[in-house]
Amino acid sequence: MSRETEKYGPLSLVAAALLPVVGATAIHSTRHGLLSVGVQAALAVFLVRSWRPTLRVLAFGVFASVSVFVSTWLYGGRDVDVAIGASMRVLYIVVPAAVLTPYIEPSRLGDHLGQRLRLPARAVTASTVALERLESMGRQWQQIARARRARGVGPDGSLPNRVRVNASMSLSLLVSTMRMSGAMSLAMDARGFATAHRRTWAEPAPWRPLDTLILLGGLAFAALPWLLLSVTTAAGAR
Repeated sequence: MSRETEKYGPLSLVAAALLPVVGATAIHSTRHGLLSVGVQAALAVFLVRSWRPTLRVLAFGVFASVSVFVSTWLYGGRDVDVAIGASMRVLYIVVPAAVLTPYIEPSRLGDHLGQRLRLPARAVTASTVALERLESMGRQWQQIARARRARGVGPDGSLPNRVRVNASMSLSLLVSTMRMSGAMSLAMDARGFATAHRRTWAEPAPWRPLDTLILLGGLAFAALPWLLLSVTTAAGAR
C-alpha cells in the first residue's frame, strides 16, 4: 500500500464516482450539459493519476455518448439540443469514474467493504479476488503477446492474420485464467474460506478527514446540474 493511498479510503472514492448519477438526471440541454461536464473536465486535469487507463475508460464513454447522441437525434424528433444533452448525461457519469477508478485498490476495497459496511465476508473476499484477477489479465495479455512475437507469430500483417492471432491469444488467456482460478479456489478452500464464521482482515479500515472531503466533492457533483438547472430556469422566467 503506497503512502498516498493511506490518506483516504476506497469507499469515499466509490461514492464520489457514483453520486454524479444523481446529477446527470438533471441535464437536458446542450448548454447545461457542457457547463456540467466542463467543470468536471477542468478538475479532472489535476486529479488524473494515470492517463492510460483513464483515457481507455473515457474512450468507451465517448463511444457510448456518441451512440446516445445518434439514437436520440434519430428517434427523438431530430432535436440537436436534446441529443447533445442526452450525450452529456453519459459523459457526466463516465468522467468521474474514469478519473477515480485508478485510485481504488481491490484489496483495500475489500477490507473497507467487510469492516465498515459489514457486508458478507465470503462475498467480499470473492469479489476482491475477482477484481485483482481482472487487473492481472492485462499483464497476462502483454506476456502472451511478447512470447508470440519472440516466436515470430505476433499480431502483425494483414487484418485476417491479426484476427486469427488475437483469437488464439484470447483462447490462451482464457485457459491461463481458468488454471489460475482453479489454483486460487483450492488455496481458498484449504484456508477455510468456505466454512469460516469469523474472519480477520488484512488492513484496518479507518475513515479519514480526506474521505469526508472526497464525499463532499461527490455530493457537490450530484447537486451541480440541479443548481445550474434552477439558475437557468430562474433566468428564463425573468
